[in-house]
Amino acid sequence: MIKVLIVDDDFMVAKVHAGFVRQTPGFAVVGVAHTGAEALVEAERLQPDLVLLDIHLPDISGLDLLQQLREAVPELDVLVISAAREVDTVRRALRGGIVHYLMKPFSNEDLRERLEHYQQAYRPLASSRSTAEQADVNRVFGVSRTERPLPKGCSVETLRLVEQLLRDTGTDLSASEAADRLGTSRVSARRYLEYLSDDGRVEVQLRYGGVGRPERRYVWRS
Repeated sequence: MIKVLIVDDDFMVAKVHAGFVRQTPGFAVVGVAHTGAEALVEAERLQPDLVLLDIHLPDISGLDLLQQLREAVPELDVLVISAAREVDTVRRALRGGIVHYLMKPFSNEDLRERLEHYQQAYRPLASSRSTAEQADVNRVFGVSRTERPLPKGCSVETLRLVEQLLRDTGTDLSASEAADRLGTSRVSARRYLEYLSDDGRVEVQLRYGGVGRPERRYVWRS
């Protein structure tokens, strides 16, 4: 669960934003602050993963607070939510290392899209893995590319079924287990799984057991 601290000087606006966040699966609001001083105290106490930060606060600019928050909680990520539209303000925020800049007013869907992008692109880099793949970095910077051609004999429809199976399962599967659930051959299931692995959408985990090579198991990269 991604812990979120909301920082906004307007009590009602902060309440609305908190409601939006709570409607997004995988996110939990752990606190709300209405001044910079309060935000620093709450950040140190709650150790959130993500701060939704307004620029206009009564005691400090959100841009200055951003750096103080990072010093207090080095692993903290910041998503700016503000009515400020000045180009210099946006530039300063971007140079401060924010994950996104969302201008008020916005809808629940607008915020949800940003939160889901953060969840899918940034959070995997905070995992226990010591190395990153190019696909991980591409997701952060929003780089898209033309999808590679499917292996001969494979179909887009079956590929989508394999993707959905891994998403719904929520845990790792072997090629044999995937084949049983899909009603395909083990060889066919493995071709799709390896394709998704090469594409960076699936992670391969090795399970060591008895004699012979370790079993390759596949898990969707959430």
